[in-house]
Amino acid sequence: MLMAQLAAAHQIKAAITTVLFNTHTQNIEVMHRFNLHDAEHAVKALFDKKADILGDDKTQQQFADYVAARFELLDANGAPLQLKSVGYEIEGKFFWVYQETAEPPNLQGLTIRHNALRDLWPAQINTLNVEGHGDIKTLTFRDNVELLSVEFDAQH
Repeated sequence: MLMAQLAAAHQIKAAITTVLFNTHTQNIEVMHRFNLHDAEHAVKALFDKKADILGDDKTQQQFADYVAARFELLDANGAPLQLKSVGYEIEGKFFWVYQETAEPPNLQGLTIRHNALRDLWPAQINTLNVEGHGDIKTLTFRDNVELLSVEFDAQH
């Protein structure tokens, strides 16, 4: 019974992303965390059956580029913020992808698209936390949800 529960628990396709407003650098930092097991399966389906995310830097870069292409931050007027890649790493059982951009002045809110792995697995759930700009706000991308938005209080 326990093994069945563990197997079922591993079948959940989910990723966590943090969008952090860093007051020290005045940047918006984006940190995507994927289960390494899911990333291993994804690269084989997306790129090549022999793709090796653990041992091949090229595959790691391809996966990071794939994530970046499916993630977008838009300002309150719908203009995209230009995110740049900061890097990626394997840490324990996770694959991390990092991006950042300068925080625009007078940012009143964000509209976000987060489709990483959702084209591969329709049941994929991408949870996103916005931190450092008022209360933490959590968005959940699942099913047919393409865009979600957060608004910021005027005093932040």
